[in-house]
Amino acid sequence: MGKDVPQRGFTREDRAHYRHKVRQCLDAFELMLTEFHFEADRPTTGLEIELNLVDAEAQPAMRNAEVLDSLADPTFQTELGQFNMELNVQPRLIADDGFCQYERELRESLARADDRARKNDANLVAIGILPTLTQAHTVLENLSSNPRYRVLNEQIVTARGEDIELDIRGVERLQTFADTIAPEAACTSVQFHLQVSPETFANYWNAAQAVAGVQVAVGANSPYLFGKELWHETRIALFEQATDTRPDELKAQGVRPRVWFGERWITSIFDLFEENVRYFPPLLPITDDEDPAEVLRSGGVPRLSELRLHNGTVYRWNRPVYDIMDGRPHLRVENRVLPSGPTVADMLANAALYF
Repeated sequence: MGKDVPQRGFTREDRAHYRHKVRQCLDAFELMLTEFHFEADRPTTGLEIELNLVDAEAQPAMRNAEVLDSLADPTFQTELGQFNMELNVQPRLIADDGFCQYERELRESLARADDRARKNDANLVAIGILPTLTQAHTVLENLSSNPRYRVLNEQIVTARGEDIELDIRGVERLQTFADTIAPEAACTSVQFHLQVSPETFANYWNAAQAVAGVQVAVGANSPYLFGKELWHETRIALFEQATDTRPDELKAQGVRPRVWFGERWITSIFDLFEENVRYFPPLLPITDDEDPAEVLRSGGVPRLSELRLHNGTVYRWNRPVYDIMDGRPHLRVENRVLPSGPTVADMLANAALYF
């Protein structure tokens, strides 16, 4: 959820207006799927890689602001914790030497970022969960400075109405409580993007669902959390629990979690966006002045800002994406199941298997 949001509270009117705008966006999106030409002639791929910063003793280093300021590179951004960063790799075709291009860019970008990190007494580490992380590191004070993280934390905790329970049973058992979503900062992932046409989206998304178990089996590298040996890929359970807006009573009623795998095959990308609107209350009811129906009538491409923002706060392991590039809309499957790292070769091998 990369959208910047202001530090503010939300009124009942904000929520009612947002719900109305989201449904307007959904109606416009449904029309677009039948009447618009989406960019899909030369389908590109993309990578996002979340990283950790550590100090000389491999402890989390709360220095992402300093490192990013030193980098001055828009491809690197903040993530939830001050010990996190994210690299957005330039999208490209994977035909011919696409993976070699990815490797060169990744190695160059990570080397440059690590050099800047060293100048700020830190190092980069790519791994799903830092083994040295403790609960003392995952507190509100260590969230990144961008206001959107504080706002998101406030909305999730308020929606839940009580502390967040972490109860993960693996080789050992971790059972604890948190009063913020900061433990989610422990989860760092690599995300694969695949641009597809509206006609083929359902097949690609269903296929991504089908291979997710295999992906995790070959890519797991996060067995430790807060000093406990848990799952081979503890990140899965941690992310699901650390951002869960449901108290126990809603879980017992079968209310869907905001981090979820899904429950059925789909026939259209519209199925997923419609589920998001039907099942999940808004966390960040922020609206703009766009009238998507009017934009469509005038021959333009609507931003669908509210629908996209809402989609960004429903954390599917395979997420649908609507975006606009150079004035043309396109659709992507965003695959989110794998941990970051541990090496460039590992991440690209995992990417090759997925694609």
